[in-house]
Amino acid sequence: MRLGTTAMESAVSTKKRHSLRVLFVDDENSIAELMRSELPRMGHVATVRQSPSAAIEAVRKNVFDAAIIDLRMPGGSGWDVIDYLREHSPETVCVISTGHGDRDDAIRAIRMGAYDFLPKPVSLFEIANVLDRIGERKALENKTIALEGRLQRVEGRSDLIGNSAPMARVHKLIAKIAPTDSAVLILGETGTGKEMVARRIHEQSDRRDAPFVAVNCGAIPETLVESEFFGHRKGSFTGADSNRAGLFEVANHGTLFLDELGELDKSMQVKLLRFLESGEVRRVGDNEPFHVDVRIVCATNRELQQMVAEGTFREDLFFRVNTFEIYLPPLRERLDDIPSLALHLIARHLKRESVSAEMLPPETIELLQSHHWSGNVRELANVLEHAVILSDGKTIQPEDLPRSIIRNNGSHSHQSGHSPATIHVAHSTVEMEHGSSEPRTLREMEEYMILRVLDKYQGDKPKAAKELGIALKTLYNRLSQMGPQRHAG
Repeated sequence: MRLGTTAMESAVSTKKRHSLRVLFVDDENSIAELMRSELPRMGHVATVRQSPSAAIEAVRKNVFDAAIIDLRMPGGSGWDVIDYLREHSPETVCVISTGHGDRDDAIRAIRMGAYDFLPKPVSLFEIANVLDRIGERKALENKTIALEGRLQRVEGRSDLIGNSAPMARVHKLIAKIAPTDSAVLILGETGTGKEMVARRIHEQSDRRDAPFVAVNCGAIPETLVESEFFGHRKGSFTGADSNRAGLFEVANHGTLFLDELGELDKSMQVKLLRFLESGEVRRVGDNEPFHVDVRIVCATNRELQQMVAEGTFREDLFFRVNTFEIYLPPLRERLDDIPSLALHLIARHLKRESVSAEMLPPETIELLQSHHWSGNVRELANVLEHAVILSDGKTIQPEDLPRSIIRNNGSHSHQSGHSPATIHVAHSTVEMEHGSSEPRTLREMEEYMILRVLDKYQGDKPKAAKELGIALKTLYNRLSQMGPQRHAG
């Protein structure tokens, strides 16, 4: 290996790199010592081993992004390390380095899936360059994973539409906070579009070309939360059939959006706090942590300060995630946005770029603006989908709207005096559909009881779940099955 540093190598050393976990395997003491110091200077986490057996032992304990392996060493062959990596850590990118290599070695390396073949003597510049290319490849893979997840979730989403006074404030706050790396806490009822705010923050930040990864903390089974967040090694627990990158790793250099933050249990709150303080994550089953550069944006519809007082949410974590707060108002507090938002939702449902304003005559808009919208934008999207199906395709008339919108016209507007979490509209729906507020079937009885208890606690779901004797997640599932127009957001 050439130990000198050229002007070109100096220039490359200042280049911004993707940090990798690198396994370097070479039996020569001088080269091993050099790489122990130089790989960290390049921004990588280095594990240096001087024999195949020691390298394989390191792979048993840790996951590596890249491995640079000398082929011929005393006591074994670099091919043994490559074989082991192919079987137990196929995502590790292998680079062959040898002073005895020939054409046959190069062909064999390619056939075994090696990323590159570096004949000795190898310069620091060549090593830095190949690791840069591997880093860019890894970043592209993570971005692809994040994009696939985004495409899977895009159905049912809408853009952040609205120019009313409350929304103008939201847009102004986004413009202020987006260029920074500060943590953001987005507050608002379910269905208001908190993920859209998070996406807009990401898109207006310097991280816009890196992944945006969104996760609903309440939708992951408690036994899998740590693995989902931080990843795991193959064999670290039952069902871990392969190494897996966690969400923090996938979002490296980008933004991780943690929706329903209040659903995290205390043990995961501790681990999230540790990451926010150190920037380090560790896969389940790994011994060594590694650093990732991720911006955290959180959202919740729960009162975190109340949870802190009750001892169910850590105060130190609350202060960490609440560096900057954005409140997203419910739809009933920005009724002026309904015409533009409705047209946007109709166009999305019809898979068009836009639709004419004539699609919504004044009398239809009046009905929409008179509704309480306890389910917020999500409920509006469902109502409009119903109306589009019944309409003539040119205009949506009042009679195309669901009966709940027509029947409750004006009775549950934002001027009704009810709290934002009131669910009286749900009782009206039950009565309207069955002609009586008394339940007739077991399913109706269950819904009726849930709605009564929610009404008793003015929409406070944790208190309602406690009185009903069910888990909070179970209550959310029941409400989801009942439909957005049947309960409060």
